[in-house]
Amino acid sequence: MREKPLSPDELASRYRAMCDDPCFANVPGKVELDVWGRVLMTPPPSAYHGLTQSRLTKLRTMLGGEVITEAPIVTPAGLFLADLAWLSPAYVATHGIQTPLVPAPEICIEVVSPSNSVKELSEKTDAYLAAGAEEVWLIYPKSKRREFYGKQGLMGRSRYNVDLSDLFN
Repeated sequence: MREKPLSPDELASRYRAMCDDPCFANVPGKVELDVWGRVLMTPPPSAYHGLTQSRLTKLRTMLGGEVITEAPIVTPAGLFLADLAWLSPAYVATHGIQTPLVPAPEICIEVVSPSNSVKELSEKTDAYLAAGAEEVWLIYPKSKRREFYGKQGLMGRSRYNVDLSDLFN
């Protein structure tokens, strides 16, 4: 019986073991871990969710660096898979690209699905920021809106110079 949450290293190790375990090879949807190492599963996303996610990969062209979809990130609240993460060239040079990502990359993006709760989105936003992200973007495909969060809270726009005007076309 565990008496305390897993450390970031223990979460990372458990996630890497899951990635290598053939039992998880064909599990549909997202598989994340809470701070106790319990598996959290969500259903596969819709096609429009995937389309929105793929349109966001243009960040690599706009900002350089790397873009990772379904990016595993160790946070104080557990190991979460951001729908998309942007890693600057400086991040890659300093931390490399490891599984899972520690610390969180500069931008962590969640494409909001109908199954996401406000509480879940708030917890993930706080977790990514606490893990080192500079910004967390919440993208709402159904209502065609975007929210940008930094350590100071909700921001009017991203501090990164990105054009998202065609995101919902």
